[in-house]
Amino acid sequence: MTDHCCDLMRNQADAVCDRHDDPFACPDALIRFSAKFREYGLIIHDGGTSSITITFCPWCGRRLPESQRDRWFDELERRGIVPWEDEVPAEFEDERWLASPLQE
Repeated sequence: MTDHCCDLMRNQADAVCDRHDDPFACPDALIRFSAKFREYGLIIHDGGTSSITITFCPWCGRRLPESQRDRWFDELERRGIVPWEDEVPAEFEDERWLASPLQE
């Protein structure tokens, strides 16, 4: 479970809509949070699944954690896993992989 910077961010990032399974389909959803990349984004409600990555909280102004997207791909590459061709281990689908020590 991720600790978000403030209650308002937590409410948005962890929100579950009782009408929409997909946050991109919910007009009330504002924030997309990717636990595996530790990234926050503002949802673009244009019928697709786009978002704009943000580096500061729009409510409290705190700096958000640095994206781990590059590290995620580097770690899979180090293990010989090609994410669009191979099966990605379950721990890489959320933040569990971040608990692993960095490998050089």
